[in-house]
Amino acid sequence: MNSKQAWGLGLASLASFMMALDSLVVTTALSTIRQDLSASVEALEWVVTAYNLTLAVLLPTGAAWGDRYGRRRVFAAGLAVFTVASVACALSTGIGALIVSRALQGVGAAMVLPLSLTLVSALFPPQQRGRAMGLYLGVTGLATFSGPFVGGVIAEGLAWQWVFWLNLPIGVVAIVLTMLRVEESRGPDRRFDLGGVVLVTLGAFGVVWALVRGNAAGWASGEVLAALVLGVALVVAFVLWERRAEAPMLPMRFFRARAFATANPANFLLFASLYGTMFFLAQYFQTVHGDGPLVAGLRLMPWTATLMVCAPIAGRLADKVGERTFVVGGLLLQTLGMGWIALVAGTGAGYLELLPALIVGSAGLTMAMPAAQKAVVGAVRPHEMGQASGAFMTLRIFGGVFGVAVAVAVFSGAGGYASPEEFGAGFAAGMGAVTALAFIGMLVALGMPGRRPAAVVAPPPAASTIPPTPEPRQPKSPERGRSS
Repeated sequence: MNSKQAWGLGLASLASFMMALDSLVVTTALSTIRQDLSASVEALEWVVTAYNLTLAVLLPTGAAWGDRYGRRRVFAAGLAVFTVASVACALSTGIGALIVSRALQGVGAAMVLPLSLTLVSALFPPQQRGRAMGLYLGVTGLATFSGPFVGGVIAEGLAWQWVFWLNLPIGVVAIVLTMLRVEESRGPDRRFDLGGVVLVTLGAFGVVWALVRGNAAGWASGEVLAALVLGVALVVAFVLWERRAEAPMLPMRFFRARAFATANPANFLLFASLYGTMFFLAQYFQTVHGDGPLVAGLRLMPWTATLMVCAPIAGRLADKVGERTFVVGGLLLQTLGMGWIALVAGTGAGYLELLPALIVGSAGLTMAMPAAQKAVVGAVRPHEMGQASGAFMTLRIFGGVFGVAVAVAVFSGAGGYASPEEFGAGFAAGMGAVTALAFIGMLVALGMPGRRPAAVVAPPPAASTIPPTPEPRQPKSPERGRSS
């Protein structure tokens, strides 16, 4: 790894570290925020969803801005927006102001995250990309590992507002180093797909609104049915629009590649299961076990530590074994782990009864993440990696929004916050929902292309995975986006 690659990978990982630390620390502090701001479970859900939804719908735009105006410039600007929005979160005195500030954080993150993945993908050749992505996720794992503990320390020892003040020094350092050490680069200079952005934003908002309001307003109410029907209709309209758009934000032809068409929905469901779990875990330990934020954060650390330890290993092995094995196997482990928790959590199970399942599920998620990323960016032509990265990140975050909405809807239908017993019943039901999401994702991942025999030097026109030795086929790289 040369100096240019090291700085690019390091700063992309630092940005991802910043976003991951924020998400995990906020998750641990949710119970404290709920009590301090007198927030309902629906309002608490929007503290998470406002960020994720804004991030998801603007990710392709962030990738397009980077390709057009310069990836370093937009990456640094996104860090600045995220940092300023974090300060606004810290200064919020009501749940409404906090939700709005979280949405602004999502705008900044949408400018940073797809470009961080693009920078890593562009700096490393295909045969080294899996290892680089594993290191990228491993550094992110430092934030994932420390996030619950940091959140617990802040929520219990200081105040939840310091969750957001943490982003100020990290953001300033990342901006300065980016401008000094990262070379400017651009992708295809294409126009913005304003129609696509509007359609996917409103469509996603309609579906999420229906899921959030279902229990409170009634699943058969006019409000919920209208939001759901309108949301689905707008998503369909988005697909039709993208097929005809001159400069689409998400070219539908990408889905002709089997790796792209299967790894993306599998990863969508993987993150749906992850975010649905993450939303409730710290609250479960605080509400049912009676732990404070600090102890709850400590109890989560074995679960989050797995990402830091296993991600680099999984990334390297994916280069040798193939992506499908890791995505399928990882989602199977998540299914088994969360399924066990769903069975025992409602009975007042002790922490040691839950710990093995948490570790198994986290190891599975860690196996699947870098492999899915590698499959998606390897399914398109090199100059289209920015668009593919944006699409991958968008669907991933949409998965998180969907997973939280589904888990909260199931939780609200089976339990609540009135007593530890009621919360435990709702939590068990919610874990059953995330188990089902992981299982469906595993079934989808079975459709991913398998590893080719080592003797095959170049793929036939129908192949969509990355060839082990790409040089002989480099002039024919446009064929990598096709499949039979």
